[in-house]
Amino acid sequence: LDVIAAVFIGGASMSGGVGKIIGAVVGAFLMGVLNNGMSIMGIGIDYQQVIKGLVLLAAVIFDVYGTLICSGVGDISLAEASGRDGLIRDMVGRLGRTVTSSSDVSVLFNGMIKLDHAQSRAKGIDFPEIDIRHIWQSFFDKFVSEPISADELRMFATEFECRVNPVWPYDDLVRVLSDLKQRGMPMGIVSNAQFYTPLMLEAFVESDLVTIGFDPRLLVWSFEHQHGKPSLHLFEEQARRLREHHSLTPEQCLYVGNDMLKDIWAADQVGFKTVLFAGDQRSLRLREDDERCALKPEATIVELPQLLELIH
Repeated sequence: LDVIAAVFIGGASMSGGVGKIIGAVVGAFLMGVLNNGMSIMGIGIDYQQVIKGLVLLAAVIFDVYGTLICSGVGDISLAEASGRDGLIRDMVGRLGRTVTSSSDVSVLFNGMIKLDHAQSRAKGIDFPEIDIRHIWQSFFDKFVSEPISADELRMFATEFECRVNPVWPYDDLVRVLSDLKQRGMPMGIVSNAQFYTPLMLEAFVESDLVTIGFDPRLLVWSFEHQHGKPSLHLFEEQARRLREHHSLTPEQCLYVGNDMLKDIWAADQVGFKTVLFAGDQRSLRLREDDERCALKPEATIVELPQLLELIH
């Protein structure tokens, strides 16, 4: 690990090319200083390995809900439609349409999600994800008096999400992303999400995701793949993209999330280094009753700026 870190610190490129001897010598000197400093401070061997591993980081991948933005329900709100019969009827009525069923439409809506999940599991998808637009389209086709246009449907789905699950950005989000961009560190996302998630994130950072520093090739949204976390599929897809576009392995990349199962365990299984964001008790998911979550992330942070100190 010391040798690899020394060469990397000395300026060798992870994507290939020819390094210089003087760079490797300087890198070796700096690693020696780091080792001596940690020994003097009495830092244990295990923690020394973690710190030296973080020196090698070349990219950062984020979860969204509970990590970059705070969620009223602690996550994306697909499971929160129960008991929303009045809200759905009111929203449909404001479109100039009428719900034709006398049943609790929130129960009907949840039933459609469960049916979609069951059909996906029958196809071999262990942790299915829906596209909420398809669910709402089916709902309008079956239970509403008149058809809905694509634009109306997108607005309807977005408004419903905003009303049942208010969200807002964590402190210093823009500063942290801007700092990582200035360092030239590729940034990506692996997140359970719907079509409105990237739109919401762009509204909070007041720019498109590319301008704030995200590589568009490293944005892995669950609704686009029909797989949800903790499925390894999304992390394996991100690992493939990192290799293809940046010549990076998962071991060279840090994944930051708030859920010990869906984020930390799943990312670890594919080889990513991990950091647990524990800054919001509403969204923190330790899952201590799940034996898969007995593993330890490389670090735990409670504020996003701590990430900058960790990988400085």
